[in-house]
Amino acid sequence: MLTELGLHFRICPASLDERPKEGEDPGDYVCRIAEEKARMVGVNFASEWILAADTTVVLDSEALGKPRDSEEAVTMLCRLAGREHFVLTGFTLYCRRESFCHVDCVATRVRFAPFGRQLARAYVRTGESLDKAGGYGIQGKGGMLVAAIDGSYSNVVGLPLAEISDLLTELGIIEIRSSRCKPAHNG
Repeated sequence: MLTELGLHFRICPASLDERPKEGEDPGDYVCRIAEEKARMVGVNFASEWILAADTTVVLDSEALGKPRDSEEAVTMLCRLAGREHFVLTGFTLYCRRESFCHVDCVATRVRFAPFGRQLARAYVRTGESLDKAGGYGIQGKGGMLVAAIDGSYSNVVGLPLAEISDLLTELGIIEIRSSRCKPAHNG
């Protein structure tokens, strides 16, 4: 998604324990994980702007992360079928050199169409489920499960582009020129 904006970047995975803390609010959880990822990567890139994010699906106040296996994915999808849930993405923009850390969370309401276990199993067999919060990806075949959304589509994909591009523009990190984003300065 950032490439579509014309931005140049590198991906640096952060390896950390992503288990929620006992009683942790889902919004606080995604913000904490996004900030921990950004600070961990920032140790090795002190002068770079680091963008990190984490996404979870929330149903009845319960966070549904990535399923452990196919059966858990089917169970998650069946719980979501015909119901509304929220997709929360916490994101952090961090630069150690600038002593800057901005953390925010974006929520999108998603309503699934009603469907049964057979369709859930068929979707899981596509292979999209296991690396996605809530067991689905709206940008792929999982889009067929979604009846409606209220809020940011890109947030459901995993990165709230409007909020991030607004922040990057406000800070002068990028400039919006015609249909592409350009770095405002080197660094």
